[in-house]
Amino acid sequence: MNISPSNFSFLKKLSENNNREWFTANKKEYEQAHENAISVADALLSGLSEHDQITTPTGKKSLMRIYRDVRFSKDKSPYNPRWAGSFNRSKPALRGGYYFHLQPGGNTVVGGGFYQPNADDIKLIRDHIAMDDEPLRKVISDPKFIKTFGGLQGEQLKTAPKGFEKDHPSIDLLRYKSMYVFKSFSDKEVTSPDFVENALSVFLALRPFFDVMTEYLTTDLNGISLIENQA
Repeated sequence: MNISPSNFSFLKKLSENNNREWFTANKKEYEQAHENAISVADALLSGLSEHDQITTPTGKKSLMRIYRDVRFSKDKSPYNPRWAGSFNRSKPALRGGYYFHLQPGGNTVVGGGFYQPNADDIKLIRDHIAMDDEPLRKVISDPKFIKTFGGLQGEQLKTAPKGFEKDHPSIDLLRYKSMYVFKSFSDKEVTSPDFVENALSVFLALRPFFDVMTEYLTTDLNGISLIENQA
């Protein structure tokens, strides 16, 4: 399963003609491209559900709208010339989210992580890292992880977060405000028959990272579960 060449061709033309008149005149082509994107998302969801507990009900539900909210944007282009979506894990026991962004021009990425966690979550993550960063370091230094993603990504503070010394041994990890990873795909790879299989392998490579972060986010510093009514 893959994104069809005609789908990417539509997105390229939309990028060059990002206006309502062109979109309306080419609505049928959009609908065909949308159906292809749904099929790819369904295949990703099906494969992922064999290995993880996902609450996103359908591939269609995973997809973000192609229509942009331009109310507070200087860019008034009405459409996003891409297909993007996410799959949610079963909270609160499982944490982390899978994400894909499919866009021609070598702009496709597959991955996921923790984007701008809330204040309570980021504090808990930092407290666990400060106490014992070895589980996380082991994951992000694993050769397979590095080969797949290159390394941990995410916005960082310029200095130490509140409550931590700037010379803390784990300061390089404590400064992260978000933690995520992505693998890029070329247009040729996205439109190849084995794209879904390759994208799924990227999602599965995230699991060790998710497992450590889930442990951080579901237990206190004494290792006692924070999940209420846990069986």
